[in-house]
Amino acid sequence: MRVIIVVNTAWNLVNFRGGLIRSLVAAGHEVIAVAPRDSYAPQLAALGCRYVPFSMDNQGTHPGRDILLLLRFLRLFLRVQPDVVLGYTVKPNVYGSLAAHLLGVPVINNIAGLGAVFIEKSWVTVVVRALYRAALHRSHRVFFQNGDDRRLFIDGGMVRSEVAALLPGSGIDLSRYGYRPVLLGDGNAKPFRFLLIARMLWDKGVGEFVEAARLLRQRLPHVECCLLGFVDVLNPSAISLSQIEKWVSERTVRYLGVSEDVRCEIIEADCVVLPSYREGTPRSLLEAAAIGRPLVATDVVGCREVVDDGQNGFLCRVRDAQDLAEKMERMVLLSSEERMQMGIYGRRKMENEFDEKIVITRYLEVVNSVRKRG
Repeated sequence: MRVIIVVNTAWNLVNFRGGLIRSLVAAGHEVIAVAPRDSYAPQLAALGCRYVPFSMDNQGTHPGRDILLLLRFLRLFLRVQPDVVLGYTVKPNVYGSLAAHLLGVPVINNIAGLGAVFIEKSWVTVVVRALYRAALHRSHRVFFQNGDDRRLFIDGGMVRSEVAALLPGSGIDLSRYGYRPVLLGDGNAKPFRFLLIARMLWDKGVGEFVEAARLLRQRLPHVECCLLGFVDVLNPSAISLSQIEKWVSERTVRYLGVSEDVRCEIIEADCVVLPSYREGTPRSLLEAAAIGRPLVATDVVGCREVVDDGQNGFLCRVRDAQDLAEKMERMVLLSSEERMQMGIYGRRKMENEFDEKIVITRYLEVVNSVRKRG
């Protein structure tokens, strides 16, 4: 079968869908990866797929440009003649699905995080819900990364219950993210390091993390709080680089920039933190748990699926820097052995519930269930 995978960045394809692409190719399918060109696009050839550059205005809401995007998807699908379309991220899921349905091509959607649009209610939320309703009602399968989002879409009439299924996020490659415990009693007097890995957005809880760091360092000055991730100037929830530089100049946090391999930074951390307002299934927490780091995250959709409170980390109240600081302090005050046990529990949880092989197997089953048309 000819399988098209449509995502809003080549970076997403390489980092989150690489294992799926390789497995589809190994199963004998022709895979065509469609995404805007970025610095990661040259790596796609190594996955065994064909890459088609396809520009899209990921953050824009202009109706004229979105209609043009729909027409461009129609032209692409008419030219490529796919047997099935796999859609990820908002615009491919909406306009790619609408185009595929118009041509009678089966669609498999994946709804990851719902983002700021579903956190802050506005007229845009109403429009996006209507677009999802139109785009998903004829889909062959719609995967969700947590039960809350699945129920939200079913109850809102955006998807039929019989095609809505659950996946453990994009899964985690446990061979790549191997268990690496923090060494005990090695004699190195290094600061206790908290690490937040995310795009620098307010709705990722970056502001609360910085305030919690400020509170925590008053009581525990040896603690180090670090930020790692893209400064996303095109997102409505973006934090400016000047704001991050101000926090750094105040010595409240360290900004580590962007890493080509987050494993190195996770290994250097003692605990990974994500005070997000809402998630699908947060990749950074999966990666940290697989490596064996305890977690602190908000008790919200997506995060609570990964963190078993008191077992592999602590959950805190959303938008509450004081409670976050208290949970981070609690983590510091645990013994090294207690934190190691949290890391072991988290690794086992990843093996049992979030292994990438689970996700790939489900996708191969659903792709194989699609009957070739025409």
